[in-house]
This record gives sequence, C-alpha cells and structure tokens, in this order.
Amino acid sequence: MREEILRHNESNHLNQQHRFDYLKSILEAKQIDVESLLEKLGDFQIAIPSWALGTGGTRFGRFPGGGEPRNLLEKIEDVGMLHALNRSSGAISLHIPWDIPDNAQEIRELAASFDLKFDAVNSNTFQDQVDQEYSYKFGSLQHVDSKVRRQAVDHNIEVIRHGVALGSKSLTVWLSDGSCFPGQLNFRKAFENTLESLTDIYEALPPDWKMFVEYKAYEPNFYSMTVGDWGQSLLYATKLGKKAFTLVDLGHHLPNANIEQIVALVLMERKLGGFHFNDSKYGDDDLTVGSIKPYQLFLIFNELVTGMDEMGLNHATDLGWMIDASHNVKDPLEDLLQSVEAIKIAYAQSLIIDRTALTKAQEENDVVLCQEIMQEAYRTDVRPLVAEARKRQGGALDPIQLFREENVRQQLINARGSKVLATGL
Repeated sequence: MREEILRHNESNHLNQQHRFDYLKSILEAKQIDVESLLEKLGDFQIAIPSWALGTGGTRFGRFPGGGEPRNLLEKIEDVGMLHALNRSSGAISLHIPWDIPDNAQEIRELAASFDLKFDAVNSNTFQDQVDQEYSYKFGSLQHVDSKVRRQAVDHNIEVIRHGVALGSKSLTVWLSDGSCFPGQLNFRKAFENTLESLTDIYEALPPDWKMFVEYKAYEPNFYSMTVGDWGQSLLYATKLGKKAFTLVDLGHHLPNANIEQIVALVLMERKLGGFHFNDSKYGDDDLTVGSIKPYQLFLIFNELVTGMDEMGLNHATDLGWMIDASHNVKDPLEDLLQSVEAIKIAYAQSLIIDRTALTKAQEENDVVLCQEIMQEAYRTDVRPLVAEARKRQGGALDPIQLFREENVRQQLINARGSKVLATGL
C-alpha cells in the first residue's frame, strides 16, 4: 500500500498544497501555531473495534457485502490497511469471546507488523454462548441467582487475562441488564448485585489497568437499564475506585440529551474514561460519526479540549477513543474511514477556537459573541489541515478515493469470497 499512497499523494499534491497554504495563512493571521496543530492531529489515534469490520444489520435482516474478515487475523489485516491509509487508526479493540486469540504472541506480532496496538478488550454478557451453563436472559451481573453472576464475573476476568496477553490496558463493561416490565426487578437489589459483581472484576484488574463502565438509556430492556445513564455509571465508577471510569457512547442517550454537558461534568470529576463514537437520529442507531449531528460532535470536542487542557491531560493518550458503529448499507471499511475523518475534523475545529476571546465573552455574558466565536471555528474548513497531518504521517491525502481507486473491496472479495460473514455478528 505504501507505493500506492505515494502515487496517490503525488497526483493530488498541487491541489492539497494550494488548499493547505490558503488555510495556513488564515490560521497564522489569527496567531495560531499551525505546526503545533499538525503535531496534535498526527498524535491523535482512534481505535477500530473488531466487530465493525463486517456489515451490520437490524433485528430484521443483514445484507453482507462480501470480503468480510473471517477470523481475527483478517480483522487485524483490515485495521492495518485502514491505518496505512489514514495513519489515525493505530489500535484495534477486541470483543471476547468473538475474538479469542489462539496464540497471543503471534497475534501481537502480527498487529505490530501493521503498527497496531490493542485497545480496550470488551466482555460479552449480553449473549448466551453455546457452551455456557447459565443463561443471561434475566441479566448477568445483576442476576438474582449468584451462580449466574459468578459466571458473568468469571467471563470478565477471562477477558482481562486475554487483554494482558495482548498488551491491552483496559476493560470495557457494557451490560444489557435491566427489566422489560414494571415490578419485574427490585432496582436497589439489582444495583447492589451489579456493584458487588463489578467489584469482583475490578479487584482482578492489573495495577496499571482501567475499567470503563458503559451506560445505555434503553435497549434491549425498555423499562429499566441497570446502568442506564451517566449518573449511574459515575456512581458505580466512584464506588469502585480510582481505576474505574465512565465510558460515553454517543448513541446511548435519550433524544436531545446535552451530551457535551455530560462530558464536561464527568471530565471535571476526573472520571471520564473514553468514548465510543457514532451518530444517531433516534436512538442507538450506530450511524457514521458526524453524519447526523456534526455540530454536536464539535461541541463535545470543545468541552474535551477545554477540560483536558485545564487538567493537564494528554489529548492522545489520557482518554480512550474508539468508534462503535454498525454499517448496514455502506462498505464498513469506507464507513470507518469516514468516521475517523469526522472525528479528526471536529478535533481540529475545537483546537482553533479562540479560547481567550470565548472566556472573556462568557464572563461578560455576551451570548451573541460566544456563538460567533464558536461558529467561526466550526465553519472553518479544516480538511486541508487534517489531510496535511495525515500525509506527514505517511497516509493518503484522500483515503476513500485511494480505497476505491485500488478496488480494495473487490480484492477482499476475490481473496475471501462473496458470501462470508464477519465472526461474532
């Protein structure tokens, strides 16, 4: 892919140079350090989840496009290809038991050959596996039966062991636990059971690991979710200890929730662990990042950059950044390239906000000026800046264009077949 990227960049060089020079002159006129921006953009990586490499679906059907990865080796190859194109997807997040490695050392070496690391490992107690003894139909970590809870705890501890072998440093716990009907569940007991189970898992964490407690407002349970919102997640994380954090999935909120305010407050408490990026129209739609609410994504990054700078946090490494999407009608690899691009654009826009002027306007209650300052940054076309950072890292100026020029999907179909399904989905 390296030679193809060089040829592609050479053919797009003049157009990129013109656009970048124009943007650079605008930013420098505002006394913005362009080289510092490029360095931050180059450092910023977004993990790719193993389950996003195949076609998604709904409860009613799934329409695979062919060439999907058939095993963990091919998933790593696909993420490696994405990373070669955009130089911003330098980690893969595995889902256990879908992605149990046969030989952890060989898997680590394969990932390293693509310049990839292993992000958070993800447990699965929302499905019954073929060989498990007890069902999660009525919950896992919250279950009224201690034997079911123990099974779910043991699974999470097994996931940690796999993560240690691969060099991961964090565990993400998302629970489908909850209730479908009023009276089905004793809320307090469900919370206490879940906390007790999470505590057992927490105590199995290595000293340098983090636990991310993910929340979701509804689905698959619609009357109650045992970790239903950021307050419940924060409560668990606070009670568990300093290695436990809240994880924000952008689609896991009720309609019109002010996600940027949630992010600001959890970050203020130093309990924000990271993100699952996607977009939504109605609920947990898992759409391409930035496809529905790009301004909201920008507002979230505004709070992130402000808060992280005030706390002295490293933008690239102190939080976990990951995509969590379901590609029902798009090529999943193209969708992931689009999502990474949208994240980098929102991040770049947030970096060019005139924060001195914004703080002054806020302190003077100048509401109109606050809006003007924010939208000045948002309306700036930073795509040439993002592309320049990518090119300097060895990536393609236009990853999707090159993906299509090289007929990558057809190459994958030729190698893997047109009827294969990504594992675990």
